[in-house]
Amino acid sequence: MKLSDFDFDLPEDLIAVRPARPRTSARLLVATPDRIDDRRVSDLIDVLQPGDRLVLNDTKVIPARLTGSRTRQGADGDTTARIEVTLLTPLARGWSALVKPLKKVRDGEIIVFSEHLQARVVGRQDGQAHLDFDLQGDDFDAALDQAGQMPLPPYIAALRPADDADRVDYQTAWARASGAVAAPTASLHFDDDLLQALHARGVTFSYVTLHVGAGTFLPVKVDDIADHKMHAEWGEVTAEAAAQINATKAAGGRIIPVGTTALRLIETAATDDGITPWTGATDIFITPGFRFRVADALMTNFHLPKSTLMMLVSALMGVDRVKSIYDHAIAARYRFFSYGDASLLLPGGDPSG
Repeated sequence: MKLSDFDFDLPEDLIAVRPARPRTSARLLVATPDRIDDRRVSDLIDVLQPGDRLVLNDTKVIPARLTGSRTRQGADGDTTARIEVTLLTPLARGWSALVKPLKKVRDGEIIVFSEHLQARVVGRQDGQAHLDFDLQGDDFDAALDQAGQMPLPPYIAALRPADDADRVDYQTAWARASGAVAAPTASLHFDDDLLQALHARGVTFSYVTLHVGAGTFLPVKVDDIADHKMHAEWGEVTAEAAAQINATKAAGGRIIPVGTTALRLIETAATDDGITPWTGATDIFITPGFRFRVADALMTNFHLPKSTLMMLVSALMGVDRVKSIYDHAIAARYRFFSYGDASLLLPGGDPSG
């Protein structure tokens, strides 16, 4: 298929720069193969059925955007350059990172971010730098929390800077495992009250971990999508989560991942006999024609034109159906992207009628 098959025109004023407040007041488009209903996220307690299982990504976004400086000694005295860093992927030691301007640093130089945090430039390759920080473990997490900012997506960062509100807004209610540099944004619509209400309804939850990387925002640059190379992200499906998901499937319940990250992970761990425990890096690329073996539905936000996530939702619902869903969302002025509204995609229809 061609990249143009996943394009659409989006009015810029539909790009959300702040989330709905409260979280559960965001709009929810519920779509089956032949019906669209306009609801609110709080209506999930009516839309979801007893026996459904939501699969939730418990990754925790780190404040991965840093501003620092490097100082260089020369014949005319010291010169200092301002350096912007966005952490991308944890390495065996240190992080790969985007450094701007990369030409202003040399291997071996120190970038100082605060009195408690600095990093040495170990190497540079493919437009990225390898940074080795002077702190590890909990000490690193504490210093990063003090010095860093939340790594808002480029389309929000272009409209406003990150602030203290984003430290709460851009984090899920159940965030636990630090390591993501982007949020599993469909999950941002939940709060504790909604989780408790869903539990009382008979909806169950399983937690998996996929550390969302900045590659989620990389544009597709090929005309034939079969030529696209997907970025890799680290994930884990525990034995407990796998057993829960298999039990729900065996009982006839629906498996509904909240977010494309959770869906990609459980389909990575899927077999013809169910889902198995799994740990590692996944670069699964889900496009039309993909056979879903675990996911029965998907809750997700509205995605960028010509993105791999548009291809994923088109694989679930069909290309033409997704076009009609997005046409409706734009006409009804749903808010788009990370801080925007949500959709619940039900390719098998709505059992409640």
